[in-house]
Amino acid sequence: MSKFNTQITTLFIVLALVCAFVPAFSVEEAEATLLWNTCLVKITPKCALDIIVAVFENGTMPDPCCKDLVKEGKVCHDTLIKYIADNPMLIAHETEYLKKSDDLWKHCVSISK
Repeated sequence: MSKFNTQITTLFIVLALVCAFVPAFSVEEAEATLLWNTCLVKITPKCALDIIVAVFENGTMPDPCCKDLVKEGKVCHDTLIKYIADNPMLIAHETEYLKKSDDLWKHCVSISK
């Protein structure tokens, strides 16, 4: 039961982050829906949160989540990270976040082979 509650909590955190960031980017509704339907459904909420923490904080990425990230695809990963990094509160460090995102992608590809 505790594991289920943790998964539900993580899901709500990821959904809150997505809802908080996506409207701030003037993304057309169709594009946001496309990203949601094609990208975010390929990864678990926990892994989505791990990706965000790895890129925007100094978290580490678990190996199983790397496989989910690679399955999600580079275009989805880059697009979603760019949307978050474009947030006015984060834009000053956007270059740093994009580099961390690329480094994370390379790491995940290397261990997913």
